[in-house]
Amino acid sequence: MSDKLYELMDWPEIEAVVYSEEYAPREILGPHVTGDGVLVQCFFPGADKVTVKTTKDGKEYLMSKEDDAGYFAVLLNGRKIPEYTYLVEKEGEQTECYDAYAFPCQITLEEEQKFINGICYDIYEKLGAHPMTVNGVDGVYFAVWAPNASRVSVVGDFNHWDGRVYQMQRLSVSGIYELFIPQIPVGSLYKYELKLKDGLIYLKADPYANQAELRPATASIVADLNGYTWKDQTWMKDRKKIQTEDAPMFVYEMHLGSWKKPEDRREFYNYRELAPMIVAYVKEMGYTHVELMPIMEHPFDASWGYQVTGYYAPTSRYGSPEDFMYFVDTLHQAGIGVILDWVPAHFPRDTFGLANFDGTCLYEHLDPRQGYHPHWGTLIYNYGRPQVKNFLIANALFWTEKFHADGIRFDAVASMLYLDYGKNDGEWVANIYGGNENLDAVEFLKHLNSIFKKKHPDALLIAEESTAWPRVTGSVETEDGLGFDYKWNMGWMNDFIGYMSNDPYFRGSHHNELTFSMIYAYSERFMLSLSHDEVVHQKGSLLEKMPGTEDKKFANLRAAYGFFMTHPGKKLLFMGQEYGQVHEWAENKALDWEDLEKPAHRQMQNYTKALIQLYKTHPALWELDYDSDGFEWINCVEWEKSMVTFLRKAKKQEDTLVVICNFSDVTYEEELVGVPYAGKYKEILNSDAKEYGGSGVVNPRVKIAKKEETDDRPYTIKVKVAPLSVSIYSFTKTAAKTSTNKTAKTSKKTAGKEGEKATSATAKKEGLRKVIQQKLETAEKKGAEEKEKRTAKEAEAAKKPKAKKTVTAKKETKTE
Repeated sequence: MSDKLYELMDWPEIEAVVYSEEYAPREILGPHVTGDGVLVQCFFPGADKVTVKTTKDGKEYLMSKEDDAGYFAVLLNGRKIPEYTYLVEKEGEQTECYDAYAFPCQITLEEEQKFINGICYDIYEKLGAHPMTVNGVDGVYFAVWAPNASRVSVVGDFNHWDGRVYQMQRLSVSGIYELFIPQIPVGSLYKYELKLKDGLIYLKADPYANQAELRPATASIVADLNGYTWKDQTWMKDRKKIQTEDAPMFVYEMHLGSWKKPEDRREFYNYRELAPMIVAYVKEMGYTHVELMPIMEHPFDASWGYQVTGYYAPTSRYGSPEDFMYFVDTLHQAGIGVILDWVPAHFPRDTFGLANFDGTCLYEHLDPRQGYHPHWGTLIYNYGRPQVKNFLIANALFWTEKFHADGIRFDAVASMLYLDYGKNDGEWVANIYGGNENLDAVEFLKHLNSIFKKKHPDALLIAEESTAWPRVTGSVETEDGLGFDYKWNMGWMNDFIGYMSNDPYFRGSHHNELTFSMIYAYSERFMLSLSHDEVVHQKGSLLEKMPGTEDKKFANLRAAYGFFMTHPGKKLLFMGQEYGQVHEWAENKALDWEDLEKPAHRQMQNYTKALIQLYKTHPALWELDYDSDGFEWINCVEWEKSMVTFLRKAKKQEDTLVVICNFSDVTYEEELVGVPYAGKYKEILNSDAKEYGGSGVVNPRVKIAKKEETDDRPYTIKVKVAPLSVSIYSFTKTAAKTSTNKTAKTSKKTAGKEGEKATSATAKKEGLRKVIQQKLETAEKKGAEEKEKRTAKEAEAAKKPKAKKTVTAKKETKTE
């Protein structure tokens, strides 16, 4: 070593590098211009010899070994840093590589400041692992937020998982560690090695990783999200008018891993294999959207994806990120929307994940009364920390922007809103006002939803919120609401399933459970959900919740779906329930598709298909879902009959539907139902039709409304009502008849006759007016004749004595 080189050595910093305790390695490693030339330093643990090779002229400069651990340095002539590579010799083998510390930071100071304020909404473009080209060199840029770690390194299959090799640079403003590593290929496995101030060293998966190993392995994988070519431009252009509150929306909730299983004994189908199968089935049934239970990476199958460790990575169970892009793209091209379940409420305690990430409670609260969820054994996000909010807000945007998701369904929102959710006294801490509202979570939701809707007004935000928290779907800006588009109607679901579980004989005493939902139906924009939560954990399938024999179970379920479909609100139904699966759902096996070999299940599937088709083609069932003008009870008080009748209305009167729901086991042969308009009423669907497995008590003939008052309505139709059934009637106005000269003459001749049938209400009034006019004219003529007679009598009486005249006058007066 020359004296000059020796003098340039910063031995304390060199020791920090060698002992892997350096948080600012770019300050010492790599090239640095000095007064004596360009100083190049590197650390290759265990290397025997390292040479600097300049790219321009191919000259080689042997480096001096400053530390036996593998620390090398060389002083190059000149004041300009040349492009160069290292030739590293170790155990007789030579490799050539670029200097990771010769490349600049890719995160700007402005981005750092936005991140620490929680408003860097595209932070996922910086944090994580991103293949890119810097200064003409291909590599991967790594960045992770770990402000309390004393040192962070990138380790992986490219450096023998050695944390001494790629020690990362700490950015002082944000606490982000970053490093560009050349020549790392897409698909490389990696983690972050963190060293704490007390010397503890451990590995963590990347919170912003775009791909992860299939469980039980836990490493992150370098992925490139920019290589896929999307073909869903038509869908994305039309999405704004497809996903409006005055459009139909029927969602098929799915768990990809258990919808179907491969026949070749593989554990799962690939996203690309699932896409065409799901398109074919969803199109056949008629659903408008699918909702996927969480496809974000998670370690435990039985969590169904609701305990997430890889928020920015589609699970590797079904393939790569590109495979998932293909899945969404394929559904979009078929006209099917894709909604993703998302879990911002809590995260698991797995040691490779977010828990205690940098040796401190970085993402969660330090106080377990605030940061631990005893209900699920998980950790609760610290919504008051800007960087944590940024992580979650950016993640919701990420799935919409990178994977074209059409909506995000927030799981367990109630657990976010209440500090005491699932906790006993002493297990929670009140807010600053002494209440149980989580003010930080409320502000987080408002922040997320307002930003999301500004960036993606055509994408949906849906809340699974099970309490009476006000204005969940209210506007953040104008109503001080939370800003969701829709809220799952958990109250309706619990009441209705409870009602249907009763024997028909006892349903009358539970009638309020059937009708109560309409009292609050317009307080929020509700989505009616019959979800996975209702058919697991020994709750039984929806079919098995129904009372009675097998035939009665199916009849009850058909009636239930009919009421579900005609009740105001968008719709969601979990997979398997459309054909009445017998067994409850289990995530480790496929749906019981073999049920469809039985006629009853095929008929149930056909019935659901017919319901969906009817729903989509009749505006009354969706056009005014969130306007009270769209629904009107006809009769909801006959609890002893377990029957309700109501109208669903659209903007046009002729689109009105009459719905009759009979939840009793009694047939009504001549039921009178009040209707609002004169005209024809045609039964367009009856759940008791034989083609759906019913007994065939239907109304094949059109019903003409009679001018008789029933149910406080001016007109009446008489119908047959099957037991355990729902029947739906369309309305058609009676066409006005055009009068000819012949009929006009006939009408003139018979105008005064009783029983005349007018062709319109106007004609009736005109005829009545003429009759009255004729009677008045006759009365006036008769009055004139009477007057002439009186005048003659008065003249004759004037010749007689006065007393007689007085008597006569009195008589005449009396006569008048």
